[in-house]
Amino acid sequence: MSAELISILVLVVVFVIATTRSINMGALAFAAAFGVGELVADLDADKIFAGFPGDLFVVLVGVTYLFAIARANGTTDWLVHASIRLVRGRVVLIPWVMFVLTGALTAIGAVSPAAVAIVAPIALSFAARYSISPLLMGAMVVHGAQGGGFSPISIYGSIVNGIVEREGLPGNEVALFLASLIVNLVIAAVVFVVFGGLKLRNDADVVTSGAGEEVDKGSGEGSDKAAAGENAEDDASRLNPARIATLAALVALVVAVLAFDLDAGLTSITLAVLLSTFWSEDSRNAVSQIAWPTVLLICGVLTYVGVLDEMGTIDWAGEGVSDIGVPLVSAVLLCYIGALVSAFASSVGIMGALIPLAVPFLAQGEIGAVGMVAALAVSATVVDVSPFSTNGALVLAAAPDVDRERFFRQLMMYGGIVVAVVPAVVWLALVVPDWG
Repeated sequence: MSAELISILVLVVVFVIATTRSINMGALAFAAAFGVGELVADLDADKIFAGFPGDLFVVLVGVTYLFAIARANGTTDWLVHASIRLVRGRVVLIPWVMFVLTGALTAIGAVSPAAVAIVAPIALSFAARYSISPLLMGAMVVHGAQGGGFSPISIYGSIVNGIVEREGLPGNEVALFLASLIVNLVIAAVVFVVFGGLKLRNDADVVTSGAGEEVDKGSGEGSDKAAAGENAEDDASRLNPARIATLAALVALVVAVLAFDLDAGLTSITLAVLLSTFWSEDSRNAVSQIAWPTVLLICGVLTYVGVLDEMGTIDWAGEGVSDIGVPLVSAVLLCYIGALVSAFASSVGIMGALIPLAVPFLAQGEIGAVGMVAALAVSATVVDVSPFSTNGALVLAAAPDVDRERFFRQLMMYGGIVVAVVPAVVWLALVVPDWG
């Protein structure tokens, strides 16, 4: 058996173990990098560590550090309550507010599961109270998170754009972001119609009290509750100096990255340190709230991919895909592999492995790199509504007053439909026209 095939099989084993056991895929990948690098490829430690993505490490730590401070001082709670107040009297808009909210959170740097964990309990509580399909609400939350997930300053966007830059591929940050946003927006619109969203226009109006409690308009009890809520407004709905400064920091991060092309990781760490200096109590536990599991995951997987590159596996695998002889067929197969594996494993890990594997295939110039990278990224993340993924599991756990076995089956069936349909659609829309 060739060394290249052994390294690929080890990667498959890493995905299988991480899926079936409670072990971080990144830790497994570091162990695999050491084992394969030393025993199979005869690489020393310096060559193994050469694949460690130091730039992405700083991005992941910096952005999640800043967002952890925003969560600790209540800025994210304020954003949630401000968004909820927008649906006053309009039940039909609640799912879309949740879509926009999770999209905004991931777009400004929240890890997708973190945004879903924040919004899903509120969204599913709305669904239970107003007889909205939990599948509809859960799908809107997850697709919202993925819709904003590839902005230039987001975690996913930073990871993919970093990989593209490291691999020397032509990239387009805006095209990647818009591809994910449009695909998830279209899916959300279809889900909204199919699962009864239009019928919500006939439901009773809603009034949201200052305390964030929703009451029916017109009833005496509801009026009393609304008045009480206005007189005793919950702290989460108020702006204070720390929250104003945090909102300003989030805006500054966007401006710094988009307008001045500054590094997102270094900028976010700097802003987080400034906030910590002035409001140390709010930020005391922020470092422990950094998405360390995600940091370990992506750094481990990319380090292993670096070992694969060093020993020639990337070129070997890319040539194997190219040998199929029909570039478009090879491209759609890669999209389906990404979607299927990601439905049961880490989307970040899949992207970290698939894009480098596609480099030799893309180097031939027969397939546009920008469209192919976007198709792979969307295929690997849009399936996160699966109950086997972190986001799907969060939605399942957050749903109150539901038959969980039935809801699990619904999520599983919906995830299966997404896996079967979306890769072909994004292939047709992004790869076949030869974008980039």
